[in-house]
Amino acid sequence: MVSLKQIRYFLAVAEAGNFSQAAGGLFIAQPALSRQIAALEATLGYALFVREARGVRLTPAGEVFRARAAGIEAALAVAVEDGRATERGEAGVLRLLHSSSVPVAGPLLAALGRFSREAPAARVDLDRVSSEVQVAEVAAGRADMGLARLPLLHRDPAVELVTLADERLLVALPPGHRLAGHGGIELAALAEEAFVSAVHRERGGLARRVTDLCLARGFVPRMAAVISRKTSMLTLVGAGFGVAVIPAGMAGLVPAEVVLRPLSDLDASAGAAILLPRDPSPLARRMREACRAAWGAPTG
Repeated sequence: MVSLKQIRYFLAVAEAGNFSQAAGGLFIAQPALSRQIAALEATLGYALFVREARGVRLTPAGEVFRARAAGIEAALAVAVEDGRATERGEAGVLRLLHSSSVPVAGPLLAALGRFSREAPAARVDLDRVSSEVQVAEVAAGRADMGLARLPLLHRDPAVELVTLADERLLVALPPGHRLAGHGGIELAALAEEAFVSAVHRERGGLARRVTDLCLARGFVPRMAAVISRKTSMLTLVGAGFGVAVIPAGMAGLVPAEVVLRPLSDLDASAGAAILLPRDPSPLARRMREACRAAWGAPTG
């Protein structure tokens, strides 16, 4: 088997055209260098050099071998540096999941911007997945990190949860809605409204948080004729099907015709969390810090 040391020695002799000069440049004895080249030729099954009185020259086969072997050291150097950059969290691919209520807008967009500035050689592979499914994907190693909306109904001991600062909740209203002129709205005022989102029996996330807040005020959110658990619910609001309660980070996705008003209740907020494996990759650790900076520290 040809070794990298033999290739390095061969390239040094080919460059110098002389065993003695090459040995001096490699800081080894000339007989040891000669033995290594002889062993390389024996392994290859053909001569690499023509020995002459004043040095050596490459055989035709040696010329071809040199052309191919010259790129090996360069490729190895690139591989070594790429490995170092990956270990430092500066290169590679980050498989990042996010829920629809943690959209690529607001804090997440800011975090991605910081991440890209700090690690320009890295790439982020984004996929929108429900908060509960994210737990399973991160635990199984199919994702490096998740950004989930709380509450989470299912946890996994293999997944660490890092909470982020809560976001205030807003109510999205159709054009001309009776509450559109209010500066702040209490959640109880929505008791008779149709909601274009509905809680899933086996999932947490935004709809679960909104439902829990409504239940605390004595009513169950009434479902609209058309509902969605994705950001398309904002289109439904704009079309007049009903209202939606969203975190402030989704405000940038609201269509122009939709009216946004803050909820005035003190507890009208929703949390998000970073999901990480117990031993996160360097890129995941870098993105974790970018998200913490974008969201801010949780209070309380």
